[in-house]
Amino acid sequence: MLIRTPDNGYIHPTSLDITPQSAYLGRRDWLKGLAAGSAGLAMATWAQRQAWAQTARPGVLAPLSGSASNVPGAQVMDKATAYKDATSYNNFYEFGTDKADPARYAHTLKTQPWTVEIEGLVKKPGRYALEDLMKWAAMEERIYRLRCVEGWSMVIPWVGYSLADLIKRVEPQPGAKFVEFVSLADEKTMPGVRGGSLDWPYVEGLRMDEAMHPLTLLAFGMYGEVMPKQNGAPVRLVVPWKYGFKSAKSLVKIRFVDKQPTSSWTKAAQQEYGFYSNVNPLVDHPRWSQATERRIGEDGLLAKKRKTLMFNGYEPQVGQLYAGMDLKRNF
Repeated sequence: MLIRTPDNGYIHPTSLDITPQSAYLGRRDWLKGLAAGSAGLAMATWAQRQAWAQTARPGVLAPLSGSASNVPGAQVMDKATAYKDATSYNNFYEFGTDKADPARYAHTLKTQPWTVEIEGLVKKPGRYALEDLMKWAAMEERIYRLRCVEGWSMVIPWVGYSLADLIKRVEPQPGAKFVEFVSLADEKTMPGVRGGSLDWPYVEGLRMDEAMHPLTLLAFGMYGEVMPKQNGAPVRLVVPWKYGFKSAKSLVKIRFVDKQPTSSWTKAAQQEYGFYSNVNPLVDHPRWSQATERRIGEDGLLAKKRKTLMFNGYEPQVGQLYAGMDLKRNF
């Protein structure tokens, strides 16, 4: 499933771009198993899922012909970024500030066992095992654009379910106006945490209506397999209309609060990184323009940059969330 708006930069996949049918159908079985919860074939053990991931390295995902979307506005897909690019060019400062550092060092991350604490203004707080969270809603495959504040972008097939499903299950109290997300900060397994690039742990936040929007994804995998460590294993947030740093990785806490959280990048440089951080070609970063972007994998000598789309192309779905707001002031 993809949420996108038509644009002149759309590239139709060729037969060489499409994953072989046998590999694709194997991933479809994996997704069906996840959706089936504890009865599903893929939910048997974490080790089985890891073993499957080691045997499949897909590139471009074939369209899900005939599949229905439960998110309004689903349309035809972009060409997905190659798996090797999406897993080797990453921002994950817990493993270093260079784009290659996460792929180089993330093998040290321990993802089993894993729990996520639900805290704050919520009726059902607690520490929940990853395997339980994976059963709380039917998994979907969603192909989303990812736009980073530095000016590069990707198109990634994520596997997960709407964060709203988790929120409804834990029943926020009426006073909960924001949702805060806290990532793992482990000096033993994350070499970047030993440095001073940010004040750890990494913290992000969303307004409640943003968190409840059906596009906001709680992701457990990508490209039909479990989430690679360098991309935020074992569970991360994906908010496709915001710059990539809003999509917190390796989540260990989700808090429901009454006041706007202070995001890590806002704390580090408030004049450069606002709380909302919506993709907006009309609001430049103080040190560079946001009017254009470079799609990873389209790096040829004559390749032109793409025009940045308002809300990363998801304006029809999310624009109403910001009706009447000054988007230059609330950047």
